[in-house]
Amino acid sequence: MNLNRISFLGSAVALAVVAMLLPAGEASAEPRHEKEESHAGAPALSPVVVPEVPASVTFAGEEVSLDPVNMWERLDRELSAMSYSHGNTLLAIKRANRYFPVLAPILKRNNIPMDMLYLAAIESTMNPKAVSPAKAAGLWQFMPSTAKEYGLEVNDAVDERYDPEKSTEAACRYLRNAYAKYGNWESVAASYNGGMGRISNELSAQQVDSAYDLYLAEETMRYVFRLLAMKMIMENPGAYGYMLTADNLYQPVEYKTVEVSTPVTDWPTWAKAAGIDYLTLREHNPWIRSKSLPNKTGKTYKVKIPAKESLSRSTAGSKVYDPRWVVK
Repeated sequence: MNLNRISFLGSAVALAVVAMLLPAGEASAEPRHEKEESHAGAPALSPVVVPEVPASVTFAGEEVSLDPVNMWERLDRELSAMSYSHGNTLLAIKRANRYFPVLAPILKRNNIPMDMLYLAAIESTMNPKAVSPAKAAGLWQFMPSTAKEYGLEVNDAVDERYDPEKSTEAACRYLRNAYAKYGNWESVAASYNGGMGRISNELSAQQVDSAYDLYLAEETMRYVFRLLAMKMIMENPGAYGYMLTADNLYQPVEYKTVEVSTPVTDWPTWAKAAGIDYLTLREHNPWIRSKSLPNKTGKTYKVKIPAKESLSRSTAGSKVYDPRWVVK
């Protein structure tokens, strides 16, 4: 048997089948070459727009010069990363429309600069149910021990880290204490990430007065510049490619508040009696952490019952907290 002849015939048959399957003109080497040339001459990918870093920025009423190379490059890094982290940045802006109206009056009442709202944005992307791998929770990402230190209840039935108002009050207590210690808001912000003990020790050891001048763990060194970048984007989203309409923003929710000072045997039953379901109860009161409330001390809890109109997009309205967030 002539094996060479059989091999040749098999190859010929295979080539014939390929030629039949391909469109006319694509079976030869020459059209393949033309296709490669066409690919090589294809238009370039869409241009990547580089966010512009200004000569200076303002934070908590103080001008921050970006003339020093390290300051400019640190902000450039965070602004570039955050501008193109589209999902998280977009959600932070959308959710801020719901929660900034709640948080801002609390900060104002506690004499905390409005720029510290952006701290919540970088901590949780404005998600009151956010939980970190380290078990920090809520809009302000309190650890359990710190939350208790600043007056929040944290247990299996109740976790006030998830309560937007109470956690914001606790955050204000922390921020006031830190400002009394440091006298500048950038060091306050750094301490929110790195801890007051560490920032105080390093300011002393490195003989400087501001967190801008500290050498720290990378996460903490980046933290203040992430805060500045979030402020810049949220004060002018359109400049960074975020084109939102009022309809895109999460709307504030109108509530009726019911005070509960007794144990609750079964929250689903309680919710039904209040005219809502258990899902709605938990969505709007994320501090509730189980189906019952022991409440052995008789503490008064405020339970939010959302207005029916707020639960429907067709009746919720279209409020915009900051006109800069939407396209004209």
